[in-house]
Amino acid sequence: MNTQDIYTIEQDEEATAEDHYLAIQRAINSGMWGLQGSYGRAMMTAIEQGLCVLGKQPARDYYGNRIPSRDEVKAGTKGSYEFCARAHGTEWADMMVDAA
Repeated sequence: MNTQDIYTIEQDEEATAEDHYLAIQRAINSGMWGLQGSYGRAMMTAIEQGLCVLGKQPARDYYGNRIPSRDEVKAGTKGSYEFCARAHGTEWADMMVDAA
């Protein structure tokens, strides 16, 4: 995650949906759950809607709650590759999994 990602998440009205969710996915992958509440809510909403997957590594949120990795959740459940692929297609899910 970099400053451009922060700008894209917070206020870039010209960003495409792809750019917006890739920025959120990079925040998830970076374990940025401890940022201000709006970031955590945006990340969790994207996961719940199947737009993003959980990160490669487990993390802790602002309150110290453990966030599992994508490999720790059951296939087909929220945060898994399969849930994202079912919701938005394998091409989208592959893009999220490969976000760096």
